[in-house]
Amino acid sequence: MLRKILSTIALGSFALVVMLGVAGQGRAQDAKAPYPSMAPLDQYVMERNAEMALARSAAPESISRDAEVMVLGRHGYETAAKGTNGFVCMVQRSWTAGIDDSDFWNPKLRAAICFNPPAARTYLPNTIKRTELVLAGRSKAQMFEGIKVAFDEKELPALESGAMCFMMSKQSYLSDRDPHWHPHLMFFVPLMDPAAWGTGLPGSPVILGVEDTPDRMTVFWIPVAKWSDGTAAP
Repeated sequence: MLRKILSTIALGSFALVVMLGVAGQGRAQDAKAPYPSMAPLDQYVMERNAEMALARSAAPESISRDAEVMVLGRHGYETAAKGTNGFVCMVQRSWTAGIDDSDFWNPKLRAAICFNPPAARTYLPNTIKRTELVLAGRSKAQMFEGIKVAFDEKELPALESGAMCFMMSKQSYLSDRDPHWHPHLMFFVPLMDPAAWGTGLPGSPVILGVEDTPDRMTVFWIPVAKWSDGTAAP
C-alpha cells in the first residue's frame, strides 16, 4: 500500500508528491529530494519478531491471528508464519509508493498491511515483484518498467473482485509528513471512474487514494474510527 496521493485530499496525505517534468528537471529535483536514492538495505530490514508483530497489528486480532505473515529478507519477502484464513499480513516498505512520491526511498517507512484472500492472490504479487526488483539493484525507473513488462506478459495477475486490505496499525510509519495518518481500509479495483464510488461528494467517507496507471488499478480509502487494538483514532 503506498502510492501517489492526490493533493486534493482534505484529510491529508501520506507524502508530499513531487511532480517531475522533463528528464533534466527530474534529475535536478531528485538531487534536492530528501531520499534521492535507495539507502543501504540494513536500514530497511527489521528484527524478525518485531516485524511479525507490526504486520499483525494491521488488522484486528480476530483476523490477523490466523493470517500468514511475511517478513522482508535480504532477497525479498519470505513467509515467517503460516496462516489458515487466507489473509496475509506484512510490512510494506517505501518502494510500494508511486514513482513521483518523495518518500519512495525513505528507509523509515513501515506500513503494516493485511490483505484479504482476493488481494493476497492478486495484489500481493505486485508488492513481492517490486521488492525483488529493488533488492536486485534495479533503479526506480527500471523497477516500474519491470512491473509493466510483468503485467504485459501476464506474470502479474489481474485484480480479483473484492480485493481489499486493512491498514489499522497505530505503529505504522507512513510518511515523514503524516506518519500515522488514520486507520483505514483500502479497496483495489481495475482503473475506473472514481465517481462511481461517490468520492469527493459531501458526507462521503470514500477517498480516492490512487489512480495508478503503472499498476493498472484504482485504490479507494475508507477511514475507520478505531485502531486495530480497539482504541479510538484521532
